[in-house]
Amino acid sequence: MAVSSLSKTQELLDRQKKVLLPQQSRMLLYGDEPLAIDHAKNQWVWDVEGNKYLDFFGGILTVSIGHCNDEVVEATYEQMKTAGHTSTLYINEITIKVAEKIAEISPGRLQYCFFTNSGTEADETAIMAAREYTGHSDIISLRHAYSGRSVSMMTMTAHKPWRLGGVTDPSIKQVKNPYSYRKPDYMTDEQFLDFLIDDLEEMLATCTNGKIAAFMAEPIQGVGGFVVAPKDYFKRVQPVIKAAGGIMIIDEVQTGWGRTGKYWCGIEHWGIEPEILTFAKGIANGAPVGCTVMVPEVAEAIKGPTLSTYGGNPISMAQTYATLAYIEKHKLWENAEKQGERLRKRMEAMQKRYDFIGDVRGMGLMQAFEMVVPDGNKTPDAAQATKLTNAARAHKLLIGKGGLYGNVIRIAPHLNVTSEDIDAGCDLIEKALADIA
Repeated sequence: MAVSSLSKTQELLDRQKKVLLPQQSRMLLYGDEPLAIDHAKNQWVWDVEGNKYLDFFGGILTVSIGHCNDEVVEATYEQMKTAGHTSTLYINEITIKVAEKIAEISPGRLQYCFFTNSGTEADETAIMAAREYTGHSDIISLRHAYSGRSVSMMTMTAHKPWRLGGVTDPSIKQVKNPYSYRKPDYMTDEQFLDFLIDDLEEMLATCTNGKIAAFMAEPIQGVGGFVVAPKDYFKRVQPVIKAAGGIMIIDEVQTGWGRTGKYWCGIEHWGIEPEILTFAKGIANGAPVGCTVMVPEVAEAIKGPTLSTYGGNPISMAQTYATLAYIEKHKLWENAEKQGERLRKRMEAMQKRYDFIGDVRGMGLMQAFEMVVPDGNKTPDAAQATKLTNAARAHKLLIGKGGLYGNVIRIAPHLNVTSEDIDAGCDLIEKALADIA
């Protein structure tokens, strides 16, 4: 019998190309080559060729407490033996327990949850709720934002590569995002903040009738390249939105559950209390869960019927509850702050040695390099970012890439990462940087 000369990865890729959406196969590249996962445990991932990788991206900030976390696996298995599906038409206690926990730890008066399957659906629910509550339709979002893959959320997404099908919606408007690294050189930080608020106010005066439903933003833009809003940004935005009859929706799909350090929720660093928060990704350590949590008056404004067939699924809820319990038991927001500082110091030291690292930014365990051509003009260098991703993988380290220009390296270890793993990962990044230099 003939023995195939193809690698297992190539065999799987060839099979996938015959049955899954072609674009899905084109997007598989982890650097320049696809990566076929065989199994994973804690901080490690193994591919089908037997290679072992240190995971510093966690499935786009989704594996928040390590792959196949023992406590989460056990809780999920126990639920699978009792009830696997109910839908939102029925009461089940595990869903109530998760909602009680989220209401307890969310900032301010946020209380009422609605569970779905993804960040896209969580954001969709938030927009619907804001329009029901205010009676207005216009939504303001930020340029470089990513809100999901539904038709309306692609319209919310001000990030050209992710807007498919010619989507448009005149009720959705985007304003300048708080991208401090790319502000004009002549502006101080305070002048840039004034400029951003002036842009928002002018947009409201010229592109709306003066009344809006909501302003929606990520505290740190994820797909946009870990762009961190200035300290006083949301405090300046909130009264402007309130004066226009709108509410604040904060998208914590990537920043939630201790990821940014010190707090449960990222927005707590900015000291405001939104009317709606949305969560997904790390909330359930990989289970398909989205959550929209609202203040009472917004939740009570939703009068018509709404349900989610798989929202609040008891198996997913068991995984969510176990994940949140693990984060709380180990106070992982504290570890994220501590290890994030360790990671940041190493990254800043690397920046000093390589002039193609234009910026280092982030919070907690959500840190980024922005790669640029060292020409003094901050010219984005996507090719260099791809080279670094490739080199890191060659050294058996997985990191992410993003940003509107494809030139941002995203680093996001699991929340229970140790100092030893931070050092090991940074050592591998340094080797990869040396390779591409």
